[in-house]
Amino acid sequence: MAKISNPLQPLLEQLPAPLRNRYFVTLALFLGWMVFFDNHGVLTQIKLQRTVNKMHRDKAMYEEKIEDAKQERLDLEVNKEKFAREQYYMKKQGEDVFIIEEIED
Repeated sequence: MAKISNPLQPLLEQLPAPLRNRYFVTLALFLGWMVFFDNHGVLTQIKLQRTVNKMHRDKAMYEEKIEDAKQERLDLEVNKEKFAREQYYMKKQGEDVFIIEEIED
């Protein structure tokens, strides 16, 4: 019996040893699939983590705004006259109102 030779054998011998190892190739393909193509891959997880971090920052910002609004509401309840004078420029009869704006540098 004559041995049938593989016509691709010379090309396979020119490849580096790791690329001829089927386990290495399988592992490389698996990792490539997980990084670039899978719905639950590494890139998707990174994007989702960034979104979660942004939402945590937004939550902290909104909680701070809520606290500021609660404080303003308490101030309004305590001093309604001050609020009306500052926001709506209301004044008593016979009273002059001067508006002074602070310039910030």
